[in-house]
Amino acid sequence: MADVPLPQAVTHRPVPEREITAAVLLTLPDGRLNPEAVGWTRTPLVITDGVGRGRRAWGRTKRWENWTVTTSTHVVTLSISDLDYAAVHGIWLLDRRTGVEIAHDAVGLLGGSATLPGTLGRGAVRARTLAVRIDIDEVEDGTRLRAVGERVRVDLLAHRPEGHERLGVVVPWSRRRFVYAVKDVARPAEGTVFVDGHPEPFATGVSWATHDHGRGRWPRAVQSLSGTGSGVNDGRAIGFHVGGRWTDGTGSVENALLVDGRLSKLSEELAWEYDPEDWMAPWRVRGDAVDLTFTPELIRASGAEHKAAPSQSNQCFGSWSGSVRDEGGARVEVADVFGWAQARNP
Repeated sequence: MADVPLPQAVTHRPVPEREITAAVLLTLPDGRLNPEAVGWTRTPLVITDGVGRGRRAWGRTKRWENWTVTTSTHVVTLSISDLDYAAVHGIWLLDRRTGVEIAHDAVGLLGGSATLPGTLGRGAVRARTLAVRIDIDEVEDGTRLRAVGERVRVDLLAHRPEGHERLGVVVPWSRRRFVYAVKDVARPAEGTVFVDGHPEPFATGVSWATHDHGRGRWPRAVQSLSGTGSGVNDGRAIGFHVGGRWTDGTGSVENALLVDGRLSKLSEELAWEYDPEDWMAPWRVRGDAVDLTFTPELIRASGAEHKAAPSQSNQCFGSWSGSVRDEGGARVEVADVFGWAQARNP
């Protein structure tokens, strides 16, 4: 397994970060980054309604909502995004028992087929195309996820337990290029997914939802590494998100551990090891607080996102093992927690 050199982060290193504890605007009135928004949060506190304002804003603004729900038998992902020049939507289903994938993809001119609130939680999320129809709504018990494609229909509820925390982080490349991302892991889920009319239950206790939310203005070319997992170890609900490359040198990182709903921020750039000639070989993610190995079981085929914004993306699904240290200094064991790892190049 080869070590892949990462710009500015060949080995792990600590990153001083500021926790934000009160609501703050992401942007100034002219659309530039508000310096007071740079930091991380335990709950969504950043107001992003102003993203896309200002001169030369069009064409670099990206808004997205990605939900993935996993069980021992299936994975389903719902994607809605507005890239200014195109709207990209998708329903993707994996049967882990057979390895069969079903993808319903849609690319729309400009953003007319996407309805995305300016700020997380302040409105419904919708995708409306001939091939893909998606509805995401905040309800009393959590978030309801519904979608319809030619062969797949989704009706799931991602619960939000009382006190459940979610990592939010503002990544600043410059005053004109920045992003606010929320990584919400280990959400208990339940419901039913219908495949060619046949119901596949997503049962309580073994189904987990992950939400990736983003609003920002991006550089033309960004490389990224990311990984996440959700499950139960020793009777505790565990979730984590680790990333790298795209945040290197910004003073922000998207790394966090969640145990029974409590978030521990992992403020360090991590070292990633993987083999770009063999994506099914084990991956390794290391740092002072992180020592994780990812063992892939399947590589996902690229979908509509890459037709609208060509890039090389390799997303593998599989299991994580190792340990992560929480904010109190205790090592939390991770044993065969299902999730994914992804490498993306422009």
